[in-house]
Amino acid sequence: MVLNPQENGLDFCTWNYQQNQTWKGSLDCVTFEKNAIKQKLLTLDQPCHIIRLSGKIGITNDGYLVNIDHHSSNVPELLATLPPIHLQQFGDPKFLNTYGVKYAYMTGAMAGGIASEEMVITLGKEQILSSFGAGGLPPERLETAIQNIQKALPYGPYAFNLIHSPNEPNIERRTVDLYLKYGVRIVEASAFLDLTPNIVYYRIAGLSLNSTNQIEIKNKVIAKISRREVATKFLQPAPDRIIKELLAQGLITELQANLASKVPMADDITVEADSGGHTDNRPLVCLLPSIIALRDEIQAQYNYTIPIRIGVAGGIGTPESALASFMMGAAYIVTGSINQSCVESGACEHTKKLLAQAEMADMIMAPAADMFEMGVKLQVLKRGTMFPMRAQKLYELYRTYDSIEQIPSAEKEKLEKQIFRKSIAEVWEGTAAYLSQKSPEKLGKAVNNPKLKMALIFRWYLGLSSRWSSSGEKGREVDYQIWCGPVMGSFNNWVKGTYLALPENRHVVDIANQIMIGTAYLYRIQNLKIQGLQIPNELTNYSPKQ
Repeated sequence: MVLNPQENGLDFCTWNYQQNQTWKGSLDCVTFEKNAIKQKLLTLDQPCHIIRLSGKIGITNDGYLVNIDHHSSNVPELLATLPPIHLQQFGDPKFLNTYGVKYAYMTGAMAGGIASEEMVITLGKEQILSSFGAGGLPPERLETAIQNIQKALPYGPYAFNLIHSPNEPNIERRTVDLYLKYGVRIVEASAFLDLTPNIVYYRIAGLSLNSTNQIEIKNKVIAKISRREVATKFLQPAPDRIIKELLAQGLITELQANLASKVPMADDITVEADSGGHTDNRPLVCLLPSIIALRDEIQAQYNYTIPIRIGVAGGIGTPESALASFMMGAAYIVTGSINQSCVESGACEHTKKLLAQAEMADMIMAPAADMFEMGVKLQVLKRGTMFPMRAQKLYELYRTYDSIEQIPSAEKEKLEKQIFRKSIAEVWEGTAAYLSQKSPEKLGKAVNNPKLKMALIFRWYLGLSSRWSSSGEKGREVDYQIWCGPVMGSFNNWVKGTYLALPENRHVVDIANQIMIGTAYLYRIQNLKIQGLQIPNELTNYSPKQ
């Protein structure tokens, strides 16, 4: 039976079950007005009781439940009830315990220091895990970041990114050496196509036995993946071949080598869906269940003492997406693109303004600097910048010709005037000077390999364009490379008309709190719907509150 619509829009469908309890308390604490009802629902640390009195449906956080006395008359009819809910209840509590955080929520790394020291420290002080964007930074810059973050957060929580560099494995190695030197205990591994000796070295170097003869894993790995075959590698122990290599090199001990066969490569797997930067544009609703099932299959095989947790990233930027992720079984959620538009981000003000104006359709895939020759692409903002088109033009030229000299004169002129804004000779001179200091072996190869030389010249533009976006390079605004996923548009739609519409009001801690509060509110709404309450649309949404 469906009641006639109420003045406040609340209806109730009975499901033909016998209610054995009713509510008892002061009727003065029952509200029937919409705005007041929303406030009652937002009082998360108190229960919510939905009652019908004299044909009107109202809500209260007060009173208590009693068994029905069928001889009593004029008692309120209890329609639905909700227990208190705490934000710590979402996700896997072991994630909170392992990393010493208050939410199953973290912010992911954005390369080039976009996920900045300020961002990591600000979140860490509020017991929210954040990963520093180490990708693409020189060792001395990374070392300074480690020192700054460890000084501000001596007890954590914080994480550092380790990005896969297939063309420059020495960069990975130098990064791992720094993490081990300074005792960085949480690494977010991203963009890996396969396990490398470097990530395995970091993992195994932190293995030991504690006083009770149990394996202690000091170096935690949160692996960000989007493919089952890559997930499988992180869900299993390190390969014997790499373990033997590390042992032969004296980098690990015999004990650590033996322990390595008993623990997985990762503590947590972040399933990355349609994200900014490196992405396979996978749909989360398909990918997450698949990886959870894979985890369960491998857990049954190895019987790890602590099962690997599966979290999600890519497309998480509203309470709706967060709740959907938790309801699908995510142990934690990771936000990315939305944090780039925040005050604490390492992006420049112009970039933040462009991000705050973005719609969901304003993203496009463009060639990646770090894996240019492989044809790997990443997701970037196309609104307000010509980088995607210019980067694609460079890749087309790379595929068509075998050397700079083969490119027609008219095309080379366009490169120099429109994209490089300097001669090709000047670009190569600057590139060669850089490589002579950072990678002399690659410079030696390029001198005798015209195709590689052309790729390095093109990568000059691809590499600098992302730095211009961070530094705010004047006159290069149309060339800014801004890594971003469609979630930026959905976040902007969510905060439209609120104080968070302006980038100067966006703070990473506030956004984390708003998303988690909104998640809990929407969970309550869905719970009431399942119990039969029909709720007007204006009560089913959560908008950020100052």
